[in-house]
Amino acid sequence: MKDRKALLERLRILCTAVGVSGAEQNIADVCGRIFSEYGEVGINALGSVFCKVGIHDPAKKTLMLNAHIDEIGMIVTHITDDGFLKVSKCGGIDVRVLPASKVTIYGREKLCGIITSVPPHLQSESSKAATLDDLYVDTGLSGERAKALISLGDRVLIENEPLMMGDLVTSKALDDRACVLTILEALDRMSGAELRYNIEVLLSTGEEVGSHGARTGAYGSDADLAFILDVTFGRAHGESDDEYFKIGGGAAIGISPVLDRRLSGDLIETAKSAGIPCQVEVMGGRTGTDADAVAVAKGGIPACTVSVPLRYMHTPVEAVSLDDIENTAALVAEFCERGTF
Repeated sequence: MKDRKALLERLRILCTAVGVSGAEQNIADVCGRIFSEYGEVGINALGSVFCKVGIHDPAKKTLMLNAHIDEIGMIVTHITDDGFLKVSKCGGIDVRVLPASKVTIYGREKLCGIITSVPPHLQSESSKAATLDDLYVDTGLSGERAKALISLGDRVLIENEPLMMGDLVTSKALDDRACVLTILEALDRMSGAELRYNIEVLLSTGEEVGSHGARTGAYGSDADLAFILDVTFGRAHGESDDEYFKIGGGAAIGISPVLDRRLSGDLIETAKSAGIPCQVEVMGGRTGTDADAVAVAKGGIPACTVSVPLRYMHTPVEAVSLDDIENTAALVAEFCERGTF
């Protein structure tokens, strides 16, 4: 087990890098530097990061490990004459948490803003949640100054960095930087081992807005099979067992019409044989992850989702268990050493 301080520091570097969908240059550069320690790295036209890990043996199949690097945020759509911003979603941000939040505006300068909030004394319908159309970002600037520093299309982000919360870690962007960390931990576990597969990493852009990074990235890969590492719904309290997954219960292995049933089964058997905790996530159709794009790329790539349970999805205070990250990494590494697919 890796020292938790080192694990948390690695997660801090990943989560604090900026990468709202469609503007992932910063997180792509950060990942490019980190993954260059593991193999040959490249960044394609859409900003997705590739890493060819070690030396590839043409006699072996190639396994792609995929996680997405974009995060949810907002995009500036209008600047008022008195210095307020109208914004739209970049990804499925939970609008209920926005009023009175402090945000960072990534304009010509890095600026602070506050999302407008009506005092409870003046609310006519205090029980009604505000919609994004009701909200503005207060820049504290005059209209002239705001328009000089901010452009339409600039990204707006609620900042938050990883902190321990009891046995969990909470941060923005754990969807899906927690899984980027999981891939790194898996690669560390594989170091020096005899693997059944060549390993290729795809860190894709744009998952939150349609998976275009995974769709194009898979076409540029040599993958014969793929694990899509993402987050899934972690149980807090009172939620149903069939829709939420136990925090600390290990990876949720996906079964779906989109996914390869044999690959899912092999991964479940690997977990059982190695004594690694896991859960099973059954989906009746699409997975809502990059697997939906990867599985149908080229002539088809057998794929399986491997998901880390996460609480408070699409908010700035997402929460995961470091135990789940480590156990998911252990499962991926174990499969790479003994998988039979």
